[in-house]
Amino acid sequence: QVQLVESGGGLVQAGGSTTLSCAASGSDFEINVLGWYRQRPGSERELVAHITQLGSIDYGDFVKGRFTISRGDAKDTVHLQMDMLQVEDTARYLCYAYVARRRDEHWGQGIQVTVST
Repeated sequence: QVQLVESGGGLVQAGGSTTLSCAASGSDFEINVLGWYRQRPGSERELVAHITQLGSIDYGDFVKGRFTISRGDAKDTVHLQMDMLQVEDTARYLCYAYVARRRDEHWGQGIQVTVST
């Protein structure tokens, strides 16, 4: 069973930065996609960013160049650098992993990011 351990986030001032990290473990097959989604109160879950094992990256439309996703040095880790944070970025951010061989999605428990004025 894939386990995702998230870290980072917390309370940030508008215009500031924070980094989220996620470490995946326990997969018996290669993890093909690692990334982050977010859920704001009253809204549906939306893609923030994800990266494939080949390095292909997608960002949500709202990111507009403010966030950068990258793979960590350790296997199956991913970092999300978030800059120029806005109050609207306040959300619960969830790490996501996709294992194509099993057609399985896995989700972390989520980590709160609160952006204050």
